[in-house]
Amino acid sequence: MAETFGRSIVVAMAWRYRDTVLVCCTLAFFVTMVGRLAVSPVIPEIIAEFEVSNTLVGVAMTGMWLAYALTQFPSGVLADRHGERLIILASVVGTGLTSLLIVLAPHFAIFLVGTVLVGGAAGLHYSVATALLTRTYDDIGTAIGIHNAGAPVAGLLTPVVVAWIAVRYGWRPAVAITAVVTVPIAVLFAWRVRPTPPRFPERRLRDSISVEQSLEILSRPSIVYTGVIAIICDFIWQGVATFLPTFLVEFRGYSTTTASILFGCYFVALGVLQIVIGNLSDRFGRDTATGICAVAGMLGFGLLISPTGPGGVFVGILLVGCGMGWGAAVLPRFMDHLSAEEQSVGFGMIRTVYMIVAASGSIAIGLFADLFGWAVSFGILIGMLAVVLALIVANWALDLRY
Repeated sequence: MAETFGRSIVVAMAWRYRDTVLVCCTLAFFVTMVGRLAVSPVIPEIIAEFEVSNTLVGVAMTGMWLAYALTQFPSGVLADRHGERLIILASVVGTGLTSLLIVLAPHFAIFLVGTVLVGGAAGLHYSVATALLTRTYDDIGTAIGIHNAGAPVAGLLTPVVVAWIAVRYGWRPAVAITAVVTVPIAVLFAWRVRPTPPRFPERRLRDSISVEQSLEILSRPSIVYTGVIAIICDFIWQGVATFLPTFLVEFRGYSTTTASILFGCYFVALGVLQIVIGNLSDRFGRDTATGICAVAGMLGFGLLISPTGPGGVFVGILLVGCGMGWGAAVLPRFMDHLSAEEQSVGFGMIRTVYMIVAASGSIAIGLFADLFGWAVSFGILIGMLAVVLALIVANWALDLRY
């Protein structure tokens, strides 16, 4: 007993406030991801109720991701003026409140508005939390990988819970889980995270926007190179997050429940392997880790559209999960090329730019599926990952050092 008590004291002493910040930021990311993922498992039911196509649902989801992208830059500016804690808390609470508009939508137009607002509220979190963690930790690849694990945990739990509730009570109560989980996490964040002093409390929004500085940052070869990779990978990520359950139902013939369980397995793989990818990027370089993600994703999508059995589908899901862990390798690369003064506003601006371009992932995948079928739609993603791999090989072969 004495030995156990001693170990407990050591663990307690080893726990630092920065770990509390990391945990709370991760839980906040969990909430924002629940809000964005709660719709995906019940898309077939939404299509049936509102009598719309995959393409129109893709438009709504693209609107959500576009709003998510557009709030990345102002979130950094607001954090500089008001402090990170307030902005992250506003994101958590806002995601919960706006999700209720989806739940109560009487027709598809209101549903579309609700999805856009959820994206806008959720978008306030990530850039601010990443900048906060970058100033808090030295091994930012590992820290960002752990922080990003909030998304896979949400991806594991959300589809299963949403599908279970939807089967029994309908899709609207199922989507309402976002508002439910918001309350305890918002309270925990407000309680345990100390107020963060604003870095530039007198700076106005318009004073933070310098066209010359923005163009200078965005035109750096290292930022352009990383941005192209981020655009391709995020395009794929959004398409998978929106339509993987629908793909498993319509193309593979699985039930909604089975598809949701597999969707959860995808996020388990993403969560676990993303931390590994972040560690690899710190130890062996960003390109090596990103290349591993690209190869894994290509193999995974290949298995999903091939005539394989359940075992092949499961392995494909795990490989795609590994492939979509690219954020833990690609996003720290941006931070590597930004000064401490540029990280909040600069990273937010970069996120806004690449995510605006990538936001078409949902509508594109839905449109390709409507026009050409799911095999072609997911097959295109293999070609896009091949482009990422080619960029990495070129950077290494030509010694460009981007």
